[in-house]
Amino acid sequence: MIKALWTYISIITGAVVIACGFNLFLIPHHLLSGGVSGVAMLIGYFSPLNISVMYFVINIPILIAGWIKLGKRFVGLSMLSVAIVTLLLEFIPVQSVASDMLLSSVFGGLLVGFGAGVSFRAGGSTGGFDVMGSIVTRYRDFPVGSVLVGMNTLVILAVAYLENDWNLALASMLSMYVTGRVIDFIYINNIKVTVFIVTDRTEELLSKLLQRPRGVTRIKTQGAFSHKEKDMLMTVTTRYELAELRIIIKETDPEAFVNIVETVGVMGQFRRG
Repeated sequence: MIKALWTYISIITGAVVIACGFNLFLIPHHLLSGGVSGVAMLIGYFSPLNISVMYFVINIPILIAGWIKLGKRFVGLSMLSVAIVTLLLEFIPVQSVASDMLLSSVFGGLLVGFGAGVSFRAGGSTGGFDVMGSIVTRYRDFPVGSVLVGMNTLVILAVAYLENDWNLALASMLSMYVTGRVIDFIYINNIKVTVFIVTDRTEELLSKLLQRPRGVTRIKTQGAFSHKEKDMLMTVTTRYELAELRIIIKETDPEAFVNIVETVGVMGQFRRG
């Protein structure tokens, strides 16, 4: 119950931060965010159509695709985020906090990235290209933020062409880059680590480790000086799950020797979801 409540609070908080980034920093300067929100902004800037309405409408088919590929819980939380952002875009006044376009692009991107990252950590997303990025990373080891930056190239070219202003386009590009970096900093499920654990309490540790959704390899080792035989357990996990793994090891065998290294890539069976 508490975990579910925290999830909804995180989704709502992320949506509030994103809407503030849009209406207080990006939209007043005609800057673009990435993905669906950027497309909605483009339409809103060059037509009488409402940005918040377009944001909601364009998200619908993408969320339907996500429902099929990513599961009901993820898309359900994403729908909640999209609905809240849509409402807040109507209620938060479009008012520039910073007069400088460059500062607005940086801090707007930071807020949007923070809000999106919080939503990802809670198990949802902000819809749009976030859902598309999640579909890609479900089957490939690409950082979510980097995937989103790649998808946003066409949006940047569109604003450069329509506004005939590369300063605006480059500032939007900077904003999207900051957003992607912040997302990757907060949402770290895509970062893999390999953990080597040398322990005297193999069976106790295995009984707990095997309850997690990660495989464990048991390797026989021998100390070079003591010539004492021990077991070494090896497992590949995500940076996000590492905190839980640390707690398990400390509670089971505080004397265990643990070596943690970042993993460049994983081949074979590895649960990404």
